[in-house]
Amino acid sequence: MNKEELQNLRQDYSAATLSENDTKADPIKQFDKWFNEAVEAKVPEPNAMTLATATADGRPSARIVLLKGFDDNGFAFYTNYLSRKGKELGKNPNAAIVFHWVELERQVRIEGIIEKLSKEQSDKYFHSRPKLSQIGALASPQSQEIPSRDELESKMSELEAEYTDKEVPKPSYWGGYVLKPRLIEFWQGRRSRLHDRIVYKKIDNKTWKKVRLAP
Repeated sequence: MNKEELQNLRQDYSAATLSENDTKADPIKQFDKWFNEAVEAKVPEPNAMTLATATADGRPSARIVLLKGFDDNGFAFYTNYLSRKGKELGKNPNAAIVFHWVELERQVRIEGIIEKLSKEQSDKYFHSRPKLSQIGALASPQSQEIPSRDELESKMSELEAEYTDKEVPKPSYWGGYVLKPRLIEFWQGRRSRLHDRIVYKKIDNKTWKKVRLAP
């Protein structure tokens, strides 16, 4: 594809509209509504989200992770604490997540502070996972350099044999995080790039202010 063809890639959105009156007073309830609509529309992996973190001096990185729960406390996911994102969160808890439900022409952007979930919550979720996923968490030194794929698969096979008839212990370096939101933006694609953007900003521990942004 040449530069001109790339520059001409575009889509005019027309699936829906979004007004202040369409949205709920509580952004978590609004997210629940949109998330359920994404599930009902059979959007592939509606819980896939881009997680953006940064180093202590502000160098950003981003990757896709899976949302594993949400409530008034925030948005939860699980990972290796020694991974790149885990190390960055240990030094800089400011982070953002983005959902893009392209079939519905929608995005949700969330900014906030990330904290670790309790050991009890992490243990419970870890042991609810498929056994091979549990073993994979033990086998993979996430984000570290490894000599080859063969070594990784060999380690996986060894651990499968070791835990055939035993419970897999949750590694101490694996667990959950919750992003506690202070800003949530709902974006609905519209014609001529005049998109709808409704943003909730947290004023205090209980109060949200809802505003419209120019696209």
